[in-house]
Amino acid sequence: MPTITTDRGQQVHYRDHGSDGQPAVLLLHSFFMDGEMFAAQVADFGSEFRLITMDERAHGGTPADAPFDYWDVAHDALALLDHLGIARAAVIGTSQGGFIGMRMALLAPERVAALALLGTSAAAEAPEVAAAYRQSAAVWAEQGPVDALIEQTAAICLGGARHPEWERKWRAYPTEQVLLAIEALAGRDDIVARLPEITCPALVLHGTDDAAYAVAAAEQIVAGIPKSEPLVTVESGKHFLSFTNAEAVDPHLRTFLHAQL
Repeated sequence: MPTITTDRGQQVHYRDHGSDGQPAVLLLHSFFMDGEMFAAQVADFGSEFRLITMDERAHGGTPADAPFDYWDVAHDALALLDHLGIARAAVIGTSQGGFIGMRMALLAPERVAALALLGTSAAAEAPEVAAAYRQSAAVWAEQGPVDALIEQTAAICLGGARHPEWERKWRAYPTEQVLLAIEALAGRDDIVARLPEITCPALVLHGTDDAAYAVAAAEQIVAGIPKSEPLVTVESGKHFLSFTNAEAVDPHLRTFLHAQL
């Protein structure tokens, strides 16, 4: 996978699935995943757009050398677009990817042509949930990726479905990267009040069985972004919606992208 080093000294691994002549779409993955989680989207509409996946800090092939926040990762994403010579792109973000996509749209509104947000939230993590995540980090630091943590991750993120290929990745995750990733998740800031500053068209999709964020989190985003389309709810959809429910969400994504690019 190609790697760039940003002007801030951050390495970013990415994959460019298209060519210069196609409309550009940056896909931002969920917590504990990497760019490979968008394999279904690359297969479903990769011939129609220039799909670019990147591994976010402390995930996949992109390291984190120090504590970071999602504003830092948004800067990484913009630097990747710069490296690829892309002035404007649509952004698709699932869960954590949505945190980053919204921050990209706030940092550089002229760079984000459209924003598709799946299973995400603009709010800070609830204090009790943040505390639980930090407790999980403490267990991981002391005991490593014990079965209970892997099963908990699968339950929250994938609706309990077991994916051995991803579980192998989770078990191989370097502990120092896990701790940095969890702290970025647990400690993120609230941007609800800034949603009206997002000027691009937006599409928000949310699963009715999302175990991390209630549908109300998606409704809050739709209400806050001025050019948001009506909320799309996916019956029985799980938290990592673009991965677990690709057949349901990809037609919506394709239609939205064609309308905006």
